[in-house]
Amino acid sequence: MLYHLLFPLAEHISVFNVFRYITFRTGGAIMTALLVSFWLGPGLIRWLKKKQREGQPIRLDGPESHLLTKKGTPTMGGVLILLALASATLLWADLTNGYVWVVLIVTLGYGLIGFADDYLKLTKRSSGGLPGRLKLLGQGMIGVVAAVVLMRLTTPQLATSVAVPFFKDILIPLGFTFPLFGALVMMGSSNAVNLTDGLDGLAIVPVMIAAACFAFIAYLAGNAIFANYLGIPHVPGTGELAVFGGAVVGASLGFLWFNAPPAMVFMGDTGSLSIGGALGAVAVATKHELVLAIIGGLFVLEAVSVIVQVASFKLTGKRVFRMAPLHHHFEKKGWQEPTIVIRFWIIAMILALIGLSTLKLR
Repeated sequence: MLYHLLFPLAEHISVFNVFRYITFRTGGAIMTALLVSFWLGPGLIRWLKKKQREGQPIRLDGPESHLLTKKGTPTMGGVLILLALASATLLWADLTNGYVWVVLIVTLGYGLIGFADDYLKLTKRSSGGLPGRLKLLGQGMIGVVAAVVLMRLTTPQLATSVAVPFFKDILIPLGFTFPLFGALVMMGSSNAVNLTDGLDGLAIVPVMIAAACFAFIAYLAGNAIFANYLGIPHVPGTGELAVFGGAVVGASLGFLWFNAPPAMVFMGDTGSLSIGGALGAVAVATKHELVLAIIGGLFVLEAVSVIVQVASFKLTGKRVFRMAPLHHHFEKKGWQEPTIVIRFWIIAMILALIGLSTLKLR
């Protein structure tokens, strides 16, 4: 909005020329989302506590300590994340850019699915929520539509292809199956973040790290000079997603203020499904779907731990981990919650650096 209102004034007032720069507007989005979070957070948390009273339902089969330490903490804090990132994006992004709208709609759409899931958990006082098949169906439909639109926005030579990290000019053509692949990336990212969100502050910092990385990648992929120099796919228009990525970073940082141990509020599925879907959508738009698996490697590890646990138990009757997802395994081993959270943050940072190295090592 500010881009459209103030940049045209640059002809008469030169200071407004700064609004042409994506980097300036990305910084503005970070600060706006952060300030919105600080402004709305206390009131929203009080309102959630008043409405929920008993807080988020705690899994009875989870770590025993959670029944004491997590009881009464409200959920649906993801609403704060969505309000902050949406307002910052709408304020600072170029709203004529199709990529911005696709990614924002995916984020809000997945957030709506998460909101329905959280609402059912609260009203039924159960950790069940929305049936898994219905949740996946909603995510899949949004993902397929988004992937089709992204195909149409992207240049024909890249529209249905997947770039391979560490190699220049190697594209895997997927043809008419690309929308399915794109939807799977968004769904996988969304649900992997959801599985990671089990301890205070555990998911939000890796999300913030991944969002910062993809804001940087979007800026490079949208710039022909940088993209050609690095040998990465040049996707005109995706540079504007750096502003969206900045909004996610600011909103995540603001939410962490209230989610740091001991958490005042949980993001719930409203937050985890939406921001996970956002990362997946940006990865598909920038043609860095496979790099997402590296940068978001912590989320992949958490999701794989659940898959391995379920498969092992069904096939052999034995469990590989003491409990899945992976962070609960370490809780069962006696690790303290802050130790798990900080060590997982360190792992997320290392994987992000490895992922960013793919931009140069080609």
